[in-house]
Amino acid sequence: MKDLPVDKGTRVKLHFALKIKDGDVVDSTFEKEPATLEIGDENLPENFEALMMGMKAGDRQTFEVSPEKGFGQHNPNNLQTFKRHEFSADMVLEPGVVVSFADARQQELPGVISRVEGDEVEVDFNHPLAGRTLEFEVEILDVEPAGQTH
Repeated sequence: MKDLPVDKGTRVKLHFALKIKDGDVVDSTFEKEPATLEIGDENLPENFEALMMGMKAGDRQTFEVSPEKGFGQHNPNNLQTFKRHEFSADMVLEPGVVVSFADARQQELPGVISRVEGDEVEVDFNHPLAGRTLEFEVEILDVEPAGQTH
């Protein structure tokens, strides 16, 4: 079974690291427990899954992921300005603070305060990794058919 390649309908046990190119590690399992996911379960963005297709247990690779294939380019339309009174009075409002909003479907939507000026608070709803080139390092530990129990 060790020859089964990563494909739709497989469960994959892997270590991965996501890094900003030439920069910080965003997330990594290499020093922790490995992750297990089913291809297509949306635990990983589709473009990241696509990179792993065809890899087998024992394979280790590092991929460069452009913003378009990662979390998109920074979109100026995702900057929104609110009035100070729209936030609770005791809330700390300063650049870098993450604020959680509910979108139209009542899903949680995090935003980062980017500017506070007078009565205006600008919030950036872009993904924190938008516009960044990323490195996605993957080590495949095991591949098995999805739905198979031990």
